Amino acid sequence: MKRITVFCGSSNGTDEIYKSSAIELGKALAQQNIELVYGGAKVGLMGAVADGALAEGGKVIGVLPHFLSTKEIAHEQLTELIRVESMHERKTKMNELCDGVIALPGGFGTMEELFEMLTWAQLGLHQKPIALYNVNGFYDDLITMIQVMVSKGFLKEINQKMLLVSSDVNDLLAQMKTYIAPQVGKWITKETV
Repeated sequence: MKRITVFCGSSNGTDEIYKSSAIELGKALAQQNIELVYGGAKVGLMGAVADGALAEGGKVIGVLPHFLSTKEIAHEQLTELIRVESMHERKTKMNELCDGVIALPGGFGTMEELFEMLTWAQLGLHQKPIALYNVNGFYDDLITMIQVMVSKGFLKEINQKMLLVSSDVNDLLAQMKTYIAPQVGKWITKETV
């Protein structure tokens, strides 16, 4: 894998472990010669993951909508900062640039970005690995909810397996490097119409 997009919060959260884990992820990507693509800000976990990669000499590409330049505060030390017009254009560009996706802890924006990438994978629009860096059990309840989706018949188990999960950054990256997307046929059948 050449590049990984990281979705994460523009806040640090309530526990120092979130920031330190974001820095750790950035460093691990750089040490494995994987370029970081992220939202382009210098604040919160966004800034921490970028700083971690930059500290190890990694290449970091930020993608930031013009209207967020003042709110999220653009990171000035990046290898490249791409400015776009909208959030949709941001996600599209981040998808175009990467070979896989990792979600660190975050809020609504992180969830929306994560689930859009999962939906695109479910629809067969890409076959990239998508992973949760489950720092300090942050995503435990979400993982439970996804299992509920399967048990209640709203999500196929094969699609559930598209989401890789680990609380160890090196294990997570190893899973991503060996990921093989499930070969799912047409997901809408005559029976569901």
